[in-house]
Order: sequence, then C-alpha cells, then structure tokens
Amino acid sequence: MESYDVLVIGSGPGGYVAAIRSSQLGMKTAIIEKYSTMGGTCLNVGCIPSKSLLDSSHHYEEAINKFSEHGIDIKGEINVDLSKMTARKQAVVDQTTKGIDFLMKKNKIKVFNGVGSFKDNKNVNLIVDGKVAETINAKNIIIATGSKPSKLPFAEIDKERIITSTETLSLKEVPKHLIVVGGGVIGLELGQVYSRLGAKVSIIEYQERIIPSMDYSLSKELAKVLKKQKIELLLSHKVSSIIRDGEVVNVLAYDKNEKEVNLQGDYCLISIGRKPYTEGLNLKAAGLDVNEKGQIEINENMQTQVENIYAIGDVVRGAMLAHKAEEEGVLVSEIISGQKPHINYNLIPGVVYTWPEVASVGKTEEELKSADVEYKIGQFPMRALGRSRASSDLDGFVKILADKKSDEILGVHMIGARCADLISEAVVAMEFKASAEDIARISHAHPTFSEAIKEAALAATENRPIHI
Repeated sequence: MESYDVLVIGSGPGGYVAAIRSSQLGMKTAIIEKYSTMGGTCLNVGCIPSKSLLDSSHHYEEAINKFSEHGIDIKGEINVDLSKMTARKQAVVDQTTKGIDFLMKKNKIKVFNGVGSFKDNKNVNLIVDGKVAETINAKNIIIATGSKPSKLPFAEIDKERIITSTETLSLKEVPKHLIVVGGGVIGLELGQVYSRLGAKVSIIEYQERIIPSMDYSLSKELAKVLKKQKIELLLSHKVSSIIRDGEVVNVLAYDKNEKEVNLQGDYCLISIGRKPYTEGLNLKAAGLDVNEKGQIEINENMQTQVENIYAIGDVVRGAMLAHKAEEEGVLVSEIISGQKPHINYNLIPGVVYTWPEVASVGKTEEELKSADVEYKIGQFPMRALGRSRASSDLDGFVKILADKKSDEILGVHMIGARCADLISEAVVAMEFKASAEDIARISHAHPTFSEAIKEAALAATENRPIHI
C-alpha cells in the first residue's frame, strides 16, 4: 500500500488547488475523483460552461438589438444555432479540464479515479464499480467533495422538463417558456441566457427580492434592469407544486396574500440553492459526522474533530464560491506544512454574471444598520461615465460604504458593465484597510468603467464627486 502526506478527496477548485499547493510545498500528494473529468461542478457543469453560454447569448443579443446603432448592418435573418453554441461551451469545458490534468502531471500528483470512502482516519478505500479497488494511506486527508443542487420535496426532477442547472446547460432547444424557481445567482444567470435567445422567462422567488444575500440596492437595480429585459419576476411567491404533463410543466404558487398563481411552461429549472455532498464518504468510519445542514464541522484552520482530517469548500460552512474553496485549499496545505496563513471571509467577493454584472464585497447596508455601525455612502451612476456612454452600457452604479468617523471602507457594492473584474480593486483596498479618500486620490485611467469607483469614493469622502 502506497502512503501519501496529503490525500485530497474531490477535484473541484478547492480540491485541485489544495493538491497543487501541497505538492508545491514538497508533500507527496494524491487526489481522488469519482468522475471521468476533473474540475468538479465549477469547471464541468457550473461556473465555466454557464459563463460560456452567457457570453454567446450576449453576442446574439447585441447582434439583434445593438449592432445597428453602431452602424453595423447585418443582411438577412440572424439565427441561433443552439447546438453549435453548446458545442463551443463543451469545447471550453474540455480545454479547461484538460488543463487540470496537465497541472496534476506537472506537479507530480497521483490521480485516482473512483469514489473515496473512509476505512478509518488514515486509510481511504477507492471504490470502483461498487468494489474496493485499493486502499490509500495518508497522513493528512482533505475532504473537498463539494455540493449538489437542492431539491424540492414535492417536485420530481426528471432531467428532461423539470431540470437542474446541469441539464439547463445542455438543452437541445430554446424553451418557449422557461419557469425558474429561485431568484439567486444560478437562476438569474441561466434565466438571462435563455431570455436573450428568445424564451419567455418567469422567475419565482420565495423572498421579497432577488439575490437576497446581497445589498438591497443591488437587488432593486438588477430587478429593474431584468424587467426592462422582459424577464418576469414573481417575488414573495411560494411554490406548492410542480407537475409535468407531457411537454408541459405546471407550476402552482401562492403570492404573499395567498392568491393562487398558475404558470405553464415547457421547462422548469429548479435553482433553490445547493447542499453539501458527502454521499459515499463513510464519514463515521473516520469518526466524523455532518451537522443539521449536512456540513462537516470545522475549526478556524478547516480542521475537523479528527486532527488529521480537514474539510474545505461547499462541504463546510460559508458561501458556496469556487474562489472561497480555492483560498481554503491553499490555507489547509500551508497549515499542514507548518505555515500560518489566514483568510478574511469578509473580503471574499460575491459576483452575479448577468449583464449588467453585479459584484459585492464587505458589509451590506443592512448588516451595518443591524450592527449599529455609523456609516456614510458614496454612490456614482455608471451612465455618468464617458466609457459607459461609448459602449451603451448605462445601467448601474458603484456604492461605497465607509466608516463615518475613520473613513475606512466597510463595503463596496456595484452593478454595471465589467463589475465582476472591477470588484477586485475594492478587495485590494479593503485588504489594506484603505479609506474612501485613499481610493479618491488614486489616478484611474480615462475613459474606463473603474472611474466610477473613484467617483463613488469622492462622494463618500466629502460628497465631492467631479462628474455629477
């Protein structure tokens, strides 16, 4: 039996990054992956393929709605070839997962294909076709098994008409009417993809606003933009049944006044969040269990109650984000090697890749109010930027929340073009405890979307924005 310093179970962003960092630090490392391709949900059926479809559908929408105003006249009918679009998406996925294979070889990481199942706290059985193929010994084990889409108890996901995000990424046709249950990140992104391609899209959200975990102002602005894009938003609605009848899906919901609402579509996407995935791990054999949320309990070092076993990513507490899992993977590897790294969870940004993009880091207004923190607001509209007008991306704003006394930036919330990239400036600033004035005094290239951050900082500093 071969022994390893570090064994990682799961090859998603958290798992493969943990394996690479462990190898970089000189530890003999192995990784177990149950699927034929590496990369987990994010690379195979999540972040990467959804961004590919978002990009393709954005080009199509621009071609039919915006090109003419740019003086680009396309003769004849502009059609969507969904099969070619999904083929491109798959090519992007394949290239990305092959990149992970290359990184495993480059870093001399042993890859085992099969299901990792604990024999005890230092030995993991590799299950292939339901049988133990071999047992792998490791001094340290990192659980990085990720998450799966949550289900509704009354709805049977048939993967044909009643579907999860996984199936939505590979539809053979553009839906006539796509009903989306859940107004979070996944539902909004995939809803927008098919809305651009010509589907009627209805989004049903139980809470009173979409993207409920983000700052209220972002929810409000995005809702306004989506309505402008002809996406139907049914907020404060509780879904009570989802029934398929042939090629029709009937969805019954009740609004906040208990009024019955019936929707009929040809597809229904259930995107009500995700839950930790620990099936097949045989945690009890290692002396572990999960909490009431299905998560593996950990301390501040990502260490479970068993000293040599760690857990990271979607399978533990916190936001289910690929970049959060990556940071945790690096942290664990460095802790095992004797270093003292840290993660500031307050500074892990959240992003929604709709158009306009939505991004956020730090505290929301709601959080500051509930904590009785005195703060000031600096806000600047995207439409006041020359760069926004030049590209016709006028929707959105940047909002900076700063401490009323010290001027330290407490939160940055933005919606607009390229905000997914712009948010990194805020993360860097806050990591170094910058004040709003610090950003206000930094030169930002003109004309760029980033000028909105400088102007919002000026507004937060002394209410002295230049361009409004």
